[in-house]
Amino acid sequence: MLQVLYAYYSSEEKSINSTEKELFFCIQKAYDLYHYLFALVIEIADYAENRIEIKKNKHQPSYDDLNPNTKFITNLVIGQLRNNRQLNTYIDQKKLSWKDNPELIKELYLLMTDSEMYEAYMADPVRSYHDDRKFIEKLFSKIILLSEDLYVVLEEKSIYWNDDVDFVISMIVKTMKRFNELSDADQKLMPMFKDQEDRDFTKDLLRKAIINHDELRELIKEHSKNWDVDRIAFMDILIMQLAITEFLYFPSIPTKVSLNEYIELSKYYSTEKSRNFINGILDKTLKDLKRSDKIVKTGRGLIGE
Repeated sequence: MLQVLYAYYSSEEKSINSTEKELFFCIQKAYDLYHYLFALVIEIADYAENRIEIKKNKHQPSYDDLNPNTKFITNLVIGQLRNNRQLNTYIDQKKLSWKDNPELIKELYLLMTDSEMYEAYMADPVRSYHDDRKFIEKLFSKIILLSEDLYVVLEEKSIYWNDDVDFVISMIVKTMKRFNELSDADQKLMPMFKDQEDRDFTKDLLRKAIINHDELRELIKEHSKNWDVDRIAFMDILIMQLAITEFLYFPSIPTKVSLNEYIELSKYYSTEKSRNFINGILDKTLKDLKRSDKIVKTGRGLIGE
């Protein structure tokens, strides 16, 4: 949302309809990446299995070559992902493949096998579903997420993906926490939108932020009296614009939730000094809007918040 709003104001031709289409396209691309990165773990396991087979078929295989530790390639969660119908169907329909990137797969495999977490995992003779799932979560957050080579490859494949990796991996980890020992091939992955209300919120937030531009910018200016608004970073202004849009025009969203989410967003797109500034301005704006009864929240537990 923030990136698309930035593009809207940076463009000479300002079309809300075109911007809305771009927003939903960006979300679709992030959803593609969600499935693509799930498939990446399977590719790493396939590579590991191929290495084991190659060593077994050496002219003079060692004892270790003939009796390899197969704990990783038989990881229970990877097995569930291999058989997951939703994942396989999506990958096939979108024609998403890592086959053209063998060097990346090898690099990620080597980074994994050189890590202390891998050594500890493989050395533990006890197998539990919880440990298998925990290891795959760490593989995503400590190896895949930090791989510079991955970002190079993704940038070549789509200009939309690099900025989404961190968020998408957090969604992957969240998804895997829903898996358990009994999860079968029909285990659900995350939908692109939770429901129609979620989809409508996406569209409405963008439109209300743009349509009410003048009022929102005036509020930012009013509560930044000791600052020259023209010298405030443009991205910081957009973060505040979206936050205040939620304060004013989305009665079912608690103001604390909006405030926390946009402060969190500023950690990725602003400097530490900017974050403190955004926090201060939003806090002052919110208090002033509440005093003037412009904040109207409805729903269970929200009235008079």
